[in-house]
Amino acid sequence: MLQTYRQIFTPATALFSLTGLVARLPISMVGLGIVLLAEHETGSYAFAGSVSAVALVANAALAIPQGRLIDRLGQARVLPVVITAWGIGLALAMGSLRWDWPTWSTYVLAALAGAALPSVGTCVRARWSHVLSDQPERLHTAFSFEAVADEAVFIAGPVAVTLLATAVDPNAGLLAALVAGLLGTWAFAVQRGTEPPAHPREVEHTSRPPIPWSAIVPLTMVGAAMGILFGSAEVVTVAFADEEGHKSLAGVMLAIWALGSLAAGVVSGAISWRRGPLARLRIGALGMALAMAPLAFVPSLPVLAVVLLIGGIAISPTLIATMSLAEQVLPTSRLTEGMAFIQTGLALGLAPGAAVAGVVVDEAGASPAYLVCLAGGILALTGALLVRAADSPTTVPSHEHVA
Repeated sequence: MLQTYRQIFTPATALFSLTGLVARLPISMVGLGIVLLAEHETGSYAFAGSVSAVALVANAALAIPQGRLIDRLGQARVLPVVITAWGIGLALAMGSLRWDWPTWSTYVLAALAGAALPSVGTCVRARWSHVLSDQPERLHTAFSFEAVADEAVFIAGPVAVTLLATAVDPNAGLLAALVAGLLGTWAFAVQRGTEPPAHPREVEHTSRPPIPWSAIVPLTMVGAAMGILFGSAEVVTVAFADEEGHKSLAGVMLAIWALGSLAAGVVSGAISWRRGPLARLRIGALGMALAMAPLAFVPSLPVLAVVLLIGGIAISPTLIATMSLAEQVLPTSRLTEGMAFIQTGLALGLAPGAAVAGVVVDEAGASPAYLVCLAGGILALTGALLVRAADSPTTVPSHEHVA
């Protein structure tokens, strides 16, 4: 298994993957860090949650235009600018809470920070696609590793920001995210040797290849469905653990879920698959939907842990297949922009998933609320089935290669 991963890593690829991992930490730290700091300074969870939501919505709204800009101008020119703007916005948002600035200023600064935060994970995958353009059989392994990196970020980030904010200082968690985001992204951006080429408008002679919407729209639907699933599962698992009298174990349950996904991602990357990404996407989405069905009927936390561990196995392979399929159907000059649609869909699904799950918990309890997770799984399967076979890479490749 390790030999498969050794084949994709050189000093250059290891460096951009590692710095990309560090640069991604704010994605899993900032939202929770804002909630912890804002609640500490104001005593209001409602205000804290609304500030975090404003940052999330702003990030989703600007992700696609930002991806288009990166495709046109290049990562090295865009990333340092936007991450610096993000750092300034986040630092001032933190200051506005500490220094009792008007409430509207906190919202404006949180929106600025959210809008500027780059999707480094998409940029890392674009680099892998460029570096391995002559080794397409290894791209699946690279995307699998990045899916594992995403899981590691979402395991370590929330734990780190909570520990720092509660045990050290309310600002400490966000300060750690600020340092990781700035240093990681700057270090990533200066690595010009592995950067995909820019595709400025004048080079394209004002004619840009179209995005294959019949594939990207349902793939974005899959991303949004996974966001609904993730957002609802987090809320419902906390509520279920609380009902069982062990609220503190909610984080452990979610970590077990992520562990199942991480392990599946590692194994998936080491396998030479005979089926293409479209078939793997549909199988993974089906497995994810089936895995959500028993959650509404689990009687205890130990059983929940087992079901979540098994259910997590379907997550990384589904996400890997989604990104692999997007990479293969998208024109090279619009790769970052196209992948940003999927990432934006995932981000936009988190808030409604959590909100709807919260309403069901209040009205009917935690167990029935797991049906929201099942709905997310069914929606993901629907999106996977809607991807047109004619746009799959086995029939209409948009690059020079077919993985």
